[in-house]
This record gives sequence, C-alpha cells and structure tokens, in this order.
Amino acid sequence: MEKLSKLVIKLRWVTILTVLILSLFLGYQIKYLRINPDIISSLPDDDPIAKLYKDIGSEFGGNDIGIIILENENVFTVETLSHIRDLTDSIRYSKGVSSVISLTNVIDIKSSEYGIEIGNLIDEYNLPTDTTEIENIRKYIFSKDMYKESLVSADGTATAIIFTLESDVGKHDISEAIRDKIIGMNLPERLYFGGFPMMMSDLNNLIVSDISWLIPIVIAIIAAVLFLSFLSVSSVILPLLTAGLAVIWTMGIMSLCGYELTMISNTIPVVLLAIGSAYTIHVLNSLNNSNIKDKREAISKSLSYVIVPVTISALTTAVGFISFIFGSYLTMIKEFGIFTALGTAIALILSVLFVPAIISLFPQKKRRESKRKKRDSVSRFILERLISSQFKHPKRVLALSATVLLIAFGGLLLINTSVNMADYFRKDNETRVAEEIIQLKFGGSLPVFVVFEGDMQSPEVLKMMIKTEKFLKESSNIIIAQSVASLIEQMNDVMGEGKRIPDEREKIEQLWFLLDGQELMPQLVNDELNKGIIQSKLIDSDTRKIKEFTKEMNQFINENRSEDYSIVLTGIPSVYLKLNESIIESQFSSLLIAIIVVILIIGVILKSLSKGIMATIPIIITVFTLFGFMGIFGISLDIATVLIGSVALGIGIDYSVHIISGIDSHMKESDNIEEAVRKTIMMSGNAVIINIISVSAGFSVLCISQLVPLQNFGLLVAISMFASGFGALTTLPVILILYNKKITKKQIK
Repeated sequence: MEKLSKLVIKLRWVTILTVLILSLFLGYQIKYLRINPDIISSLPDDDPIAKLYKDIGSEFGGNDIGIIILENENVFTVETLSHIRDLTDSIRYSKGVSSVISLTNVIDIKSSEYGIEIGNLIDEYNLPTDTTEIENIRKYIFSKDMYKESLVSADGTATAIIFTLESDVGKHDISEAIRDKIIGMNLPERLYFGGFPMMMSDLNNLIVSDISWLIPIVIAIIAAVLFLSFLSVSSVILPLLTAGLAVIWTMGIMSLCGYELTMISNTIPVVLLAIGSAYTIHVLNSLNNSNIKDKREAISKSLSYVIVPVTISALTTAVGFISFIFGSYLTMIKEFGIFTALGTAIALILSVLFVPAIISLFPQKKRRESKRKKRDSVSRFILERLISSQFKHPKRVLALSATVLLIAFGGLLLINTSVNMADYFRKDNETRVAEEIIQLKFGGSLPVFVVFEGDMQSPEVLKMMIKTEKFLKESSNIIIAQSVASLIEQMNDVMGEGKRIPDEREKIEQLWFLLDGQELMPQLVNDELNKGIIQSKLIDSDTRKIKEFTKEMNQFINENRSEDYSIVLTGIPSVYLKLNESIIESQFSSLLIAIIVVILIIGVILKSLSKGIMATIPIIITVFTLFGFMGIFGISLDIATVLIGSVALGIGIDYSVHIISGIDSHMKESDNIEEAVRKTIMMSGNAVIINIISVSAGFSVLCISQLVPLQNFGLLVAISMFASGFGALTTLPVILILYNKKITKKQIK
C-alpha cells in the first residue's frame, strides 16, 4: 500500500489535470438531464399489469385522466355555467388532449316527440339564462346517477371538468400548459387541479425545486460540521470538493447514458454529498494524527494506513446500493442503485488519489494545537467513557442492544405500506388539497377499468357488462360505473322497452347507430367493436381497501367466465397494488443480498468470516430498530423509505469496518484485545463521530423536502447513522472482547 501511496504523490499533476478535464466535460452534460416524475413508468415494460394499463390507454384514447374542480356556493348560475363552458373549450383545444367532459358537453339521452334524442346535457351554444330553466336542469341532473357525484357534487357547490391526455405525449408540458391557461382566465370561482397528470406535473416541479434549494443547504451544513470538527478551511473544502465532484461526475454520466431523474434518483446529489465526504474525512483524520514532519512521507504513511478500511467502507456502501439492482422490481430503484454505487466508487477514487495529490501541493501548516486540544478533549472524554463502559459493564451494553431489538420487533408488526401518490405531497400542497376535495365531493380520482374482449354488439356480452356494472356499484369502494352497455340500456328505456339490454341483436344495432359519432364512444369501445371497457372510480386509496376490492372483483370475474368473452381488471388501483407488492419484495430481497455480500466482503478482506458476521451485527440491530421505529410512529414503507434498509446497511457498516479493521491491525502488534480496542477507538473514534454528525446532518436536510417520502427517508437515515455509529463504538468492541476472551480460554484449556 505504501508503494501505491508514493505513486499517487508522484503522479499528482496527471491526476489533477485528469480530474479537471473530466469534471468540465461531465458537468456540461448535466444540462441535458431530463426529469421523469411518472412512478408507473418505473414498472418494467414486460410487466403484465403495467402493459395492460398502457395498452388500454393507447386503445381507448389515453388513461391519464386529469380533473379540474370549479367550486362555488352554487354552480347552477348563468355565470358559473358560462365559465364551465369556457374551461371545457379551453381544454378541448389544448395540444395532447384526447377528450374532455363537463356539464356543458356531456352526452344526454332522453325521449322526444320523435322517439329518442341524443345530445348534450346543456346546450353550450345556448346556455340557459332563466332562473326557472336553470332550476329544472339542476333537478334533472340530480335525478341521473350518470351526473350526480360524477360531474357535480351532491351539494351542488362543485363541478368537475374531466380530461384525458393522449398516450405517449409530454404529460408535464401539457398539464402545465393547461394549468397556466386556466389560471390566466382569472375566474372568480375556486379552482383545484387533480388527477394523475396534474400530480405528475406537480411532482416534476417539486423535484426541480428540491434539487435547487436542498443541495446548497446540505453543503452549508456539512461545511459547518467539518469546520467545527477540524478547525481548518482546507479540511472543509477538500471533503466537499470530493463529494461535489462525485455528484457532477455521476449526474453527467446519467445524462450521457440517457437516464432521467426520478423522485428517487433526485436524492442522489444529497446522498453523495453526505457519504462522499466521509472517505476524505478519514484520510484527513489519519493525516492529522500523523507525527511525521516530512509532508510527503506523512501523506504516504497516512494513506497506506487508511486506504484498506476506506476501500472496504466504499465497497460495503456500494454493495448496499448495488443490492437494489438485483433485489428491486422497479426500474427507478434499480437506477438509483446503479448511480449511487457509481458515485460512491467515484468518491472513493477521488479521496485516495485526488485529495492526496492536492494536499501534497501545499506547504505543511502549523497546527492550532490549543484549539485542537480543546476540541479533542471533548471527543476524548466521550470516547474514554465509551471504553470504560465496555471494559467494566460489557454485559450491560449487550443487554441494552437486546432490549432495543426486542422493542423494534414489536414495532415491526405495526408497519404499513403506502403507494397512494396523493400521500407523497405535504398536507398544505395544492395537489394534496385538490385530491382531498375530489375525494370528499366526487369520491376520488383513481380510475378503474374492466376490460371486455368479445363482440360488443352481442346481447350476451352487453348483459354481462351490465351485470358487472351492478356488481361494481354494489361495492362500497366504487362510486360510479359506465360503459357502452349502460348507454344502450338507457336508450332502450327511453324507447319504452324497459331499462335492459334488448335480446335481439338487430335492436342493439339500431340503437348503436344513434351513438355513432358521439365524442364519448372512442373511450368506451374500439373501432373493431371487439373490445370495450367499463369506466369506474375507486373511492378509497388505502392499500387494504384496494386489496379488498381487487380480491372481490377477481373472484367475480372467475365466477363469470365464458367462451363468448374475456374480462380483465386494470386501472390505477391494480398498478398501485403491483407497486405495493414490489416494494415489499424489494425491501426483503435487496436487504438480504446486501447483508450476505457485506459479510463475505469483510470476511474475505479480514480473512475471517466470523469477523464479517460480527461487523454486521450493529448495523443489523440498527436496521431492525429503524423498521420498529417506522411501525411505532406510523411511517409507511413507500417508494422512498423502501430504500432505508439497504442504504442504512451500506453507509452504516462503514463505522464497523473502521473499528474492526483497526482492532485487527492493532491485534497484530500485541495480542491484547483490550489494548487494541482502546487504541482503535481513540484513533478512529474521532473520525467516526465526525462522520456520524456530518452524514446525519446531510441527510437530515431531506426532512425539509417538499415530498413526504423523502422527508421520512432523510429522518430515518439520520437516525440510522447515530444508531449504527453508536453500535460500532460500543456493541461491536464488546462482542470482539468477549469473543477473544472465549478463544483465549479455549487455548488455555
């Protein structure tokens, strides 16, 4: 290692110039980095549930449904009806919109002197102006299930304008354009923007906002921690420079490879700033503890001492991230794993090559011994107390860890999962407020589609569609259900034949002829008339309710199979359920992979599998404690917190690595385990404490993110750093002391 250290100093100018050129090139690539806020797109392309949902969107004019709520004391006024018409026209002629439905253009079927009349509920070209006429319209609307709580709230204070975006269009740009256009109309009514496209658009804006204002805060906090720890400007600049370059390189490579920023990968800069500075901290700490006067020799000796534990730390951290590649089902989590692992490797390389090269260029400065001693006296006091407790009360330390673990197991039973997109926004966020209004007055915005494949003009198929609609409406989780079959049924009723599907195909074809050309039809049946859908909405987005509804619906489908048709359930709830299953699977599989690989890496490098197992004990206790904490305090396992287990393992194992490798090194000098523990903690303990505070402070900045999952993620990582660091300085040394004493007794016997 000493030869490598000397080579680093010898080639310092080559290293510095190479880093400078790569930083400029990759930094320029970041301008091309795009954002993808769509969580559903993170399901693999070959996933049958995601594929069916996307196919339905392509075949029936899109499945990205936006909702604009117009709220007033009474929507049944001349002024408000004219505003509804204006909003409808404004959205209808927006680029990328396939359809729009509101009170002023929705289809209406009624009898007339000529038999049957199919037109609009309200004539948008001749809006009612008479109070009596408007009151008659209001009564008529509330007498029809098709409109009540679908387009107008039960109390008449809110109305919905529902639009659908075409498939394969820029949803963010279109949604933003619609929002801006409507806000620019300066309507007096209260407006709320909801539905999936609007949520995705808002999520896109929040990702950009988070990156732009969280990163400077992270840098400022880590800088403050480093300055208070080292009392040196260079000891602030170098760790942040290393971490900053790791961020630039990683984001530049992402852009160069055609990847996009997601709700998960937008945390990569914060993650790398927090952990990327850690390796440089250990290099600087080793150099600060050196008593060699010659600077180059001091750098060489310090680097050769620290390079092994720093490399092991980086490898184990990278393994925590790499586990997502093999253990996660969602592509956005896999991508997070790829690029955080890459960024970790970059930070390591820069710490052991670039940082020593920079340090070697400047003359050695005199230490501020008085300030250092004052600072070190605090950390030495803390470390001495920890050492004392380990030697005097080792069993108490283990008992405390066991108690924490026992409480955590109780909390594990309470943990829940959440994939509802609305819950990802803060309670005061406009999108969250809009979704709550939609939930309260219109029964939610989660579209459900029941897909029928068969002859759409067959009496048997249409009757089955009506039976399915009735089953849906009987469910406590569904508020409305509509299909071409319900339109045929209404038309037959208006014709005086009763509210039912005609038994003769000829009658169905005659009624169907009257529906041809209606704007609603392409959303209900395809051009070949061999596939149709029932459109519905799920009231509750709670995971348990979604599971309950899906189970009931699939049972109904299995009980009503026929050779004449096939029935399949799809929609946002089905996709949410798949996301929920993948989150649970990802958590356990990625965590298991990470634990096994970390044990093997440490075991191979330290030439002892038992030491690999012992090194992971504190972090395993930490991971279980985190999950228990989540269960006790009601923090759900979601798209971001699913990362916590492997991230906590990958980052937190660093502390155990530095302690166990230090003890292993000192044990070679003298076979006294207690002396080895004392020397290791006194030498590496200070760096571990600085590292804990620095990384925790960096991640805690996520607590002020505008996205709830990232707030929880930042809080949990910060807690895990303290727990794993404390475990490495207390539980791990005690285990090693007791283990070595047991080995010694066996040898004596």
